[in-house]
Amino acid sequence: MLMIPLEQEFGWTRAGMGFAIGVNVLLYGLMAPFAAALMQRFGMRIVTTCALLLISLGMFGSMFAVTEWQLVLTWGVLVGLGSGSMALVFVSTIVSTWFEKRRGLVSGILSSGQAAGQLIFLPVISNVILVSGWREATFIVAAAALVAAPIVFLFLWNSPAERGRRAFGADGANPPRISAAQARADRRAAATQGPNAARAALSSLRTASRVPSFWALVIGFGICGVSTNGLVGAHFIPAAHDHGMSETVAASLLAAVGVFDIVGTILSGWLTDRVNPRILLAIYYAGRGLSLLALPALLTATPEPPLVLFIVFYGLDWVATVPPTMALCREVFGDKNATIVFGWVFAAHQVGAAIASVLAGVVHDQTGEYTLAWFSAAALCAIAAAVSLGVRRGAPITSAV
Repeated sequence: MLMIPLEQEFGWTRAGMGFAIGVNVLLYGLMAPFAAALMQRFGMRIVTTCALLLISLGMFGSMFAVTEWQLVLTWGVLVGLGSGSMALVFVSTIVSTWFEKRRGLVSGILSSGQAAGQLIFLPVISNVILVSGWREATFIVAAAALVAAPIVFLFLWNSPAERGRRAFGADGANPPRISAAQARADRRAAATQGPNAARAALSSLRTASRVPSFWALVIGFGICGVSTNGLVGAHFIPAAHDHGMSETVAASLLAAVGVFDIVGTILSGWLTDRVNPRILLAIYYAGRGLSLLALPALLTATPEPPLVLFIVFYGLDWVATVPPTMALCREVFGDKNATIVFGWVFAAHQVGAAIASVLAGVVHDQTGEYTLAWFSAAALCAIAAAVSLGVRRGAPITSAV
């Protein structure tokens, strides 16, 4: 959404700005397994609060960027590190810690929060850019993150035990309530018996990498990142603008993706509790690939019904892959290891998104259009559908990673 105003003010190339986006989404993903380990060590409250402060700092700093490297440092590095310290590993940690039943549904509801944020912020930001400028729009996001930090610190609990409750669906009576100080002491004691957060994350990668199903999940979710955040998320608005559509209308369409994303993700979570997640993933990826094949013919100056239909379907499908992917991580690697392993799978998602955001910009700069990028992503989605069906069923890996 910022590409057009930055291009107009500074003359930056799509490839250059795509690199900043690539750094952002790459760090967003690579931080995930380490953030999961940090949450195990320090708790969700501290890690999430610090992440919000880092996002706010990066967004405030980007307001003063006048060169591409400054955009990479602020919006790319700082915001990438901050957002990556929460992201979907936050959802996975919540689900694994607070719930024994209905995990698919809960992961769908929580994952849809990303879409809800898109729905709330995109129309507001696009209008502010149009009326006041991109710096004022950036300030809104920075201020929102700063305001959210103390709210999270005051009201987010690390575990049910701190509230004197058992996880939802767990058998037995509620356990005695423990204080926050005791919870911190317990986490420190557990940490002294095992590796630090960085070593725990890397150890989980070494163990998981020996399992073929891990690589099937990595390939599938990596392609998911290519076809969502890296391509459509980063380049849909400038692509629509190339066809004569105004930025505000294009941003509204992308925000509409968020509306249907909420519905699709919650429905996917419900289905994950009832249907083989491998089949769900294959259907999601295959449908996404077919829709990308049609997209170049749908982009016009004025949104027509076929483009609206694309927006509806892509919204329903956007984050629908998350609940079944989380479920497969728990099935293959067990509850104890699933969150950190999912962090690495999510890292692959963001690596794919980072590569796609840069290469799509290069494709546009070289050809003047995005058609090759849309078709390439469609072909990759077919591969994702096939490898998802190959995730093996079996006894979970229960050894510590």
